[in-house]
Amino acid sequence: MTTTRSHKQVDQEQDAQKRREFMHAILADLRALERMLVEKRFESGVRRIGAEQEIFLLDKSWHPARGVLPMLEKLKDPHFTTELGQFQLEANADPQPFSGNGLSMMEKQLDELVDKARAAAAELGMRTVLMGMLPTIRKEDLSLEAMVPSPRYLAINKAMFDLRGGAFDFSIKGLDELIIQHDSVMVEACNSSFQVHLQVDADEFARMYNLAQLLAAPMVAISCNSPLLFGKRLWSETRIALFKQAVDTRSHTHHLRESEARVNFGTRWVKDSILEIYQEDVARFRTLVGTDLDEDPMAKLDRGEAPLLKALRLHNGTVYRWNRACYGIMDGKAHLRIENRVMPAGPSVLDEVANGAFWFGVMAELGAREEDITGKMDFDQAGANFYTAAREGLGAHFTWLDHQELSAERLVLDQLMPLAEAGLRRQKVAEEDVKRYLGCVDARVRSGRTGTRWQMSSWNALKEKATPAQRASALVAATVDRQATRRPVAEWERARLDEAGDESAYNYLRVDQYMATDLFTVQEDDPIEMVVNLMTWERIRHVPVEDKEHRLLGLISYRSVLRFLASGHSLKDTPVSKIMKTAVTTVSLETPTLDAMRLMRRQRIGCLPVLQDERLVGLLTDEDFMTLAMKLIEQKLAAPGEGT
Repeated sequence: MTTTRSHKQVDQEQDAQKRREFMHAILADLRALERMLVEKRFESGVRRIGAEQEIFLLDKSWHPARGVLPMLEKLKDPHFTTELGQFQLEANADPQPFSGNGLSMMEKQLDELVDKARAAAAELGMRTVLMGMLPTIRKEDLSLEAMVPSPRYLAINKAMFDLRGGAFDFSIKGLDELIIQHDSVMVEACNSSFQVHLQVDADEFARMYNLAQLLAAPMVAISCNSPLLFGKRLWSETRIALFKQAVDTRSHTHHLRESEARVNFGTRWVKDSILEIYQEDVARFRTLVGTDLDEDPMAKLDRGEAPLLKALRLHNGTVYRWNRACYGIMDGKAHLRIENRVMPAGPSVLDEVANGAFWFGVMAELGAREEDITGKMDFDQAGANFYTAAREGLGAHFTWLDHQELSAERLVLDQLMPLAEAGLRRQKVAEEDVKRYLGCVDARVRSGRTGTRWQMSSWNALKEKATPAQRASALVAATVDRQATRRPVAEWERARLDEAGDESAYNYLRVDQYMATDLFTVQEDDPIEMVVNLMTWERIRHVPVEDKEHRLLGLISYRSVLRFLASGHSLKDTPVSKIMKTAVTTVSLETPTLDAMRLMRRQRIGCLPVLQDERLVGLLTDEDFMTLAMKLIEQKLAAPGEGT
């Protein structure tokens, strides 16, 4: 009997063959790397620094704009490239010497690149902003259609989805709690970072990498700029939690097994060399993508050339350590770098370069002292400090070397700032740069005005004046405005509602932009007495009825309660199900405001529940529309030249 294989089986076999070939290439690269370490084939005695700047693209309503491809066409500059989302842009600064005016040259080039992107965006009807997370981003902005149409990105998404065995679940608890589910890795595109690179010698790599791990916690504390996502107040640096979950390929069915997420802090101190990191990552994480490989790394070494190690570097690009080990080639010579990935984008280029200078300085000074910090702190404590900093920012308290208990502020100002200053001077950094950049960090820490603190202060100040969507737009608009001044965040005034400008009307285009989300609900077996009390206590006229899974079952109005009371029935013994209306008109998050208003007028109803995936997420009433109309009229009358 002859059997015919399906196209799916053939594709699976071909994919498996490609993975085996790719793994063979990775192992060959690892052997070549080991030989290079033994034969001392790496550039030494050179300190270079570099930076990568990620940027959000915005439309006229301060929301994500899918414009990266026309942006790249207009820019025509190899310093710019894509990120995962079409509303993201990455600018890569040239390497600079870690000495003299290298830091100020880095800042100058980053300013020029950001200005160039800003000008190109303006010509295309867009704006740019540097933020760790965009407060105006919405779940629907994260569809697969918003992903950059790259075969590599699509392959990574498919591989991660297959490994995970289903949708991606996200749960982050801060002051508020975020629980969502998404069908792709696009939630990663909520993140925007500022990454810095430090070139180190091969024989000092282990010690320097361990220092980077130690310093990850205070670096997050001083640089945090990502407190808000989908209108929820979460961690001081929410990127840390979200990114880990966004590309987590682990199945949740075997919770007793210990396994690492692809985004991770690490599991132990490095003992000898960079090889340990690469070997562990290859052992722990399956390859996600392959590529056509035509390099024999050993043959290149035999010819005295530096191999590209393309397979190993490609795999390294799918494992996201917060401090990443990097192999590179410059002017034909191989070198090693540590990439610090913990810092978010923004609040200003000056703040970013100041953070980088602080890190470079402490790394240089502690590295020169050649102390073994691994005997002074358990590795798990370094990881605990890191996640504490991500949650609490400058309010964090750390267990530091030799079991010292220190606040983030005191650690930075009393211990690390003098080390940073000494390290920058050790590297012969220009004195004016030492004072400028460390002064920026010092002022931010002493004032407590990180990007996160500025955002939350502005958010809270606008609470009684605006909807969450308006507040989010005001934050983004104010950030765009203040970044253009190049002032550090410690000098920023709070965001104002009017900074969103004429685009404020866009905050009311859809019902999800102003619907009530803090809802009072009952279940169908609750007594009607509970409904009466709810309406009295909270001064509301509509109470949704839902089940335990938040699926809408019905609606009770103030009028229905009055009719029930007038009939003389008992409040105590009658369940909600007896009087609730089950044929309820509802809308979705994406429903245009005008459609919702017409629907209420046509059906003569005073309340519209808002559903997402059949679950109750919000509520609209005729009072909301009255308030909306008043606000729009007030804005119109307040506009220059209007109402006179």
